[in-house]
Parts: sequence; C-alpha cells; structure tokens
Amino acid sequence: MEEKKFIKNPVVGEPVWKRIIVESNVPESLSPLRDLSKNLWWVWNTEARELFQEIDAEIWEECAHNPIVLLDQVSYNRFKELENDEMFLARMHEVNAKFNQYLEERKNLAGPEIAYFSMEYGLHDSLKIFSGGLGILAGDYLKEASDMKTNLVAVGLLYRYGYFKQNLNLHGEQMAIYDAQQFSKIPVQPALDANGEWVRVEVQYPGRTVIGRVWQTNIGSVKLFLLDTDHHENSDADRFVTHHLYGGDNENRLKQEMLLGLGGIQALKKLGYKSDVYHCNEGHAAFIGIERIANMMAEEKLSYAEAKEVVNASTVFTTHTPVPAGHDSFHNDLFRHYMDFYPEKLGLSWENFEMLGKARAEEDHFNMSYLASNLSQGINGVSMLHGDVSKAVLKNLYQGYLEEELEIGYVTNGVHYPTWAAQEWKDIHKRYFGEQFPANQLDFDVWKNIYNVPDHEIWELRKKLRQKLINYIKQRFSDNWIKRSENPKLITEILGKLNPNTLTIGFARRFATYKRAHLLFRNLDRLAKIVNDPARPVQFIFAGKAHPADQAGQDLIKHIVEVSKRPEFRGKILFVQNYDMNLAKMLLQGVDVWMNTPTRPLEASGTSGEKGVMNGTLHFSVLDGWWVEGYQKDAGWALPAERAYDVQDFQDELDAETIYNILEEEVVSAYYDRNQYDVPEKWVGYVKNTIANVSPDFTTSRMMRDYKDRYYNPQYERTQKVKADGFKLAKELAAWKEKVAAKWDEIEVKNIEIIDGIAHTMIMGDEYPVKVSVDLKGLKPEDVGLELVITESDDDGQEKIVRTIEFAPEKCEGTGCCYKHSILPDHPGSFAYSFRLYAKHPELPHRQDFRFIKWIS
Repeated sequence: MEEKKFIKNPVVGEPVWKRIIVESNVPESLSPLRDLSKNLWWVWNTEARELFQEIDAEIWEECAHNPIVLLDQVSYNRFKELENDEMFLARMHEVNAKFNQYLEERKNLAGPEIAYFSMEYGLHDSLKIFSGGLGILAGDYLKEASDMKTNLVAVGLLYRYGYFKQNLNLHGEQMAIYDAQQFSKIPVQPALDANGEWVRVEVQYPGRTVIGRVWQTNIGSVKLFLLDTDHHENSDADRFVTHHLYGGDNENRLKQEMLLGLGGIQALKKLGYKSDVYHCNEGHAAFIGIERIANMMAEEKLSYAEAKEVVNASTVFTTHTPVPAGHDSFHNDLFRHYMDFYPEKLGLSWENFEMLGKARAEEDHFNMSYLASNLSQGINGVSMLHGDVSKAVLKNLYQGYLEEELEIGYVTNGVHYPTWAAQEWKDIHKRYFGEQFPANQLDFDVWKNIYNVPDHEIWELRKKLRQKLINYIKQRFSDNWIKRSENPKLITEILGKLNPNTLTIGFARRFATYKRAHLLFRNLDRLAKIVNDPARPVQFIFAGKAHPADQAGQDLIKHIVEVSKRPEFRGKILFVQNYDMNLAKMLLQGVDVWMNTPTRPLEASGTSGEKGVMNGTLHFSVLDGWWVEGYQKDAGWALPAERAYDVQDFQDELDAETIYNILEEEVVSAYYDRNQYDVPEKWVGYVKNTIANVSPDFTTSRMMRDYKDRYYNPQYERTQKVKADGFKLAKELAAWKEKVAAKWDEIEVKNIEIIDGIAHTMIMGDEYPVKVSVDLKGLKPEDVGLELVITESDDDGQEKIVRTIEFAPEKCEGTGCCYKHSILPDHPGSFAYSFRLYAKHPELPHRQDFRFIKWIS
C-alpha cells in the first residue's frame, strides 16, 4: 500500500490592502442638486427639502438632512435612475428655477449695508457653529435678512467641533461628545478675494501671529464669513482656538474674541466690504470697534477722537444677557498680556485704553459689554423687560444718570416663519391668508383670517402634528435607549404608554438652574395624580443640554431621568437626549403646551415659545422675556409677574403650586372638554387667539423692521452726516468734547437763589422763581445745560423721575452766567429735587454720548 503524503498548507501571508477613493460624481444632468446643496436656502424651502429626501429617504435620515453628505453617499445606480425619472427632473428644475429667481431678485439691494457679528449662528444641525438661543436667533436673522432683501453681510467663527453632542448614560448622567466637522461635508467654501486668492487674516497674539482662514457660507442672498485657525500654519495651541464653541478656559475665550473682532474686520476689508452700519450681537465681538478706529485713523488720517465719533455713530450693540456675571470679562493681567500692543495703534496710553472696558479705574477686569457700549451709539436689549434690565446691568458706565434715563432701548427677538412653521400650517395659511403670505406677514390683520378656519380643521391639524411628534419621539427614544443597553421591558413599557391623544406638554431648553425645570417636580405625589388621571391624562416631554461645566444643570437632567423611570411616571415623563434643531422643530410643532419657568427677570427674551405659538402651541410661562409682551387672556397662561417671597426656595414652592393649580383647573379642562364632534372648542379658540393676536408680533420680519426703524436707518443717516465734507462734523464734535472736558471740573456754581425756599413746603399753583449763578470758566452758555430734576420714591424706595425742568441762561457777563426758571407745582405729594449741569451740543445723538455731568450739592 502506497504511503499518502502529508500536504502542507501554503504560505498565504497577510493581505496588502491598497486604498482607493471613489468620489461621488453627480451627473451633469443633475448638477442643480449640487448647487442647491451649497446654499442654505434649502433649509427653509419645503420643496427643496422634499427634493433631497426623494433622492434617498433612508440616507437623508442617516446623514441628518445634510444634502452635501447625501449626494456623496448616493449610489451610481440611483443617480442613473434619477436621470431617467422625468417627474423628478421636472421638480428639480422647478425648484432650481425658484432658487435662481430668488437670488436674481436680490442682486441689487437698497438701503445701508449692515455688517453683523456674532459668536454663533444656528442655521441647521449640519453646520455645528451654535449652542442655543443666541445662535438660533442669529441664524433666523440672517435668513430673514435674505428674505427681506436686506443688504447684510455676517461674520463669525468656524468651529471644528462646535458645541457638544449630548449622550445620557444608564443613570441619566450627561456625557459630552465632540464630533469633528469635515469642512468638505458642510456648506462652506474658501472665501476668495478679487484676485481669486483664499482670504487669510493675521491676528497678533503674544510673541506670534495667528493665521485665520476665511470661509464663506451662503444663506440665500446673505454671505456669512467664518474664520478658523485649525490648520497647519498655526501651533497646536492656536489651532485649538476654533475647536470648540464656548470651550476651553477664559484665555481661549479672549483669543476667540480677538479673532472674531480684530480678524473679522480685517476679513471684510480684504473681501472689499465697506459696510455702513456694524451690528455687534453680544459683547463677544466688541473688538470690532477698536479695529475700525485703528483702520480709520490710518486710512483717513483722523485722530483717535475723530475716528471714534464715526465708529460710535455707525455701531449697534445688542446685549442678550440679563445678569452682570454673564457678560464676558478678562482679568487685567490676562487682558494686558494679549492686548498690550494695541493702544499704540490708537495713540492712547494703556490706562486710557483699558478704561474703554471699565466703569471705574480700580476694577480688575476688562468688560467686553462695557467696550461695546462705549463704542456704540445704539444699545438695545432683546425684549421690552430686558431693555430695562440692561439699564440696571450697565448703569455703572453712566454715573450721574438715573437708570430710567439711559439711552438703552430694545428690539424684541422674533423667529423665522418659513423655518419654524409646520408645512401643515403653511398650507392652511396659504388657503386662508392668501397666496401672498408670508411675504405680507407684517400686515397683522392678515393673521386674523385664522378665525375663518373651521374648528375641526384646526383640531385635525393639531392631532396630526401630535401624532407625528409621538412617532418621531418613539423612534428616537428607542434608538437611544437601545444603544445604551436599557432594559428592553422598560423601553417597551414606556413606549407603550406614550399616547398621541393625550395632552402633551413640552419643556426643552438649556438646562441652567435659573430656568427652573425642577419646579414641576416639587410635589411628586400631586404630579403623579395629574399625569395618571384615567379620564384626563397628561404627558411631559423634556429635552435640553447643560453646559459641561454646569454640574447643577447636569444634576437636574439626571433627576428628571430618574423620576421618569419610576413606575408612576413611565411614559408620562420623558427626557429625550441631544436637543437639536430638528428635535426642537418636532416638539414645538407637536406638543399642545410649551412650558417655561425661569426666575424673573433672568430670561432676556426666549424665542422657543415664539416658535410654538406660530404653530398653535399654547404658551404657559412666567411673565418674563417676550411673554411680558405676548401674553393675552385666552391665548395661553402666565404665572404672576411679582415676587411674593425674597427667599427663592419659598418663591419656587409658590410657583410650583400655581403651576399645578393652573394645570388642573384650566389647562386640562380646556383640552378635554369636547363638543358633540369631539372638538375642544375652548382649546381651539385659544389656538386661534394665539395665532391671530400673539404670533404676528414675534417674527424676525417684525424684528428686522424694528432694527431698521430704530437703529440701522437713523444711525446710517447720522453716520453720513458725521462723515460729510471730509469728516467735518466728526472733527468739530471731537474738538468740542476736548474743549469741554478740559474745563469741566473747573466749573463752579456760585449761588442758588430760591424765592420763598423750595426746601420747605410749596403750595400747588403758586409760582417759585429760581436763579442759579455759574462760572463757566470760559465755556459758552450753549455748551452747558442746567436742569432741575424732581423725583418721587417708588414702592421699593427707589427714586423715579417725575419731571426735569430745563433752565435758560438769562444774563452772562465774562465767564459767569445766570440761569433762571419759575417753578409751578401742579400736583401734590412728597418729592425730592436736585440741580445738575450737563454738557450740551445740538449734534450729540443723546446725552450719554458725552457723559459730562455735575450734580450741584
């Protein structure tokens, strides 16, 4: 028998993989898709979004509605199918034609050119350069600028990681995940100068120069330029500058703000922009003022004081922060370490330069909001109440003036209708408001046509949106919980209890402690009774992120998650992780009530509720921010405005009980009381009142109109006047201020003569002549005003101005001048009075432009 030979295994070795990249190649016949994907116009155009979704609905969801990624991932075969799909091609060309027409109508824009600076912009989830309300507001504003044909260009920063993505672990603990953006996968492209070169800016940091690349994003007709430092020409430390929005330490924040302000102005200059008005959206961008002054001094051969007149006249500063601690400031040592080089460019000493960011010389921090205020003619808060709050926050800059006198106004924030209104509502609006809507949304009477819509039609729409929301939440919630290995039985139980017919209340926002998300959970037994009422159940959906450094906010999220897992709250209280724009849109359109419970007056504006009311979602909030102006009876609910307790815990207890009472006695009954057709007539009436009487006031269209009327147009006109005839008025005002400043402290009041003695009791109806003799030390009588300020104490013991009486110079000899007026008391009461002198010039925009004032003791 022949012996069988043993066969050895061959030597195979390891595979040597060669990498090949297959680039997406959109066929020429489908090239409009590539053009549409690169302009964020598609974000608020329903037809464009539906067009992208039709390409591949599954990939569209997987790529989080990013059309650039979508087109990169679609297969060759699918492209071939689309090339042969005549109906798809027709829709594509129709959408593309509308897009091109939209841009064509905005080629030649009228009005002053506005340069808008902001640290963040919330345009779409695919462009991670925002964290919350400030960014969403700025993004909506750019969209509205495009829609309203406003001549506006914007500047910001391009972050590699943006703000964080939120994951919650099994215990409800927040984990911050930072995913890097691939700039080739987002709608940005290199910004090119007139020679076709990629624009770069240089910003001086201690011992080195940092290079910022400039990128361009198109939002309809508006161009947004974004600066980034994350490239090989910079050191690792400087590449980090634009890694994270609001990331890193205070030193990195200073670096970011130098890049935004100093580099941003440099970028616009290199791109050929010569804007008329500069809008500083929050103090982050305040360095734009000093950079503009330096440029004007160099280019126009003006002095610092002369250039400052022009910059002040043409700058608007919007503050969004209601507490002093929220305004960015930098310790003197850190600030000087980075900005020591700058005073020389302005011809200033360091001491004078740093006073641009201080109210008093002894302060140990440089305040960016003070800098912005000192270099802006127009200053505004973002709601009526916040305008008053901002006066209190910034009052230290204006010593000698009472808060109520300060020239700090307001423009209440609004929201972009095409972005946030559900398509179902848009369809109804077209049918009942007319085909011109929303182009005519500033005609508030148009909105009252909502009363012509049958109740059942509105109720069916609300039911449909709630069902869409519940379906969306179930899918998103299930995916997240499965990924973190939650108990399958618990997942099934919770999802099974979520009910599309149940009264659904939403609470979603940044989880800061002042937002008071904990109020609802003060009395868990009472809350359990409310949500588990078998005939009239209620379900709450929560979402929101806490800043990674805010442990108290993170603990609150954890507490809500823990409560939501208790047997009595499963499927009744739900926390959905990673609050983003898409989730916000679904919630705001789908919930029945939007709840907001901040500590008053810490909500500067708050725009999420404005998005809700636009969708017939009723608002339930503390009378704070925009709701002070928006609340109307039978169009939502409000907690009382006044505090009952000084101790916050007691106030929280009272507010929680008030919430429970309103829920039980008003909200639940209005929702569940139905007519014979199963329609809650009272609830639908509230929806109609909300859309007719609340929504019109809170759009970005109204907001843009207000900025134009109150700030942009008046300041543009004054800027032109200041610059006319070789900056004649700027030079005159600078010289006049220098003259007055040199003499001001020498002015001496020689005598106050009050007939019959105003210091004692006065008789209403009697006349009391008053004379004040002043040595003006060489100043002219028209340079110095004198007034009597009469005040009355309010309930808090604060002096409020009742009346100011201007005195006229009667006789002047040499340097002395006698001011005279007769006082005629016209109503009884107990009053305080004092005299004051102030610098006076007919060309000053307002008193606080030149804060030389002297109270007479």
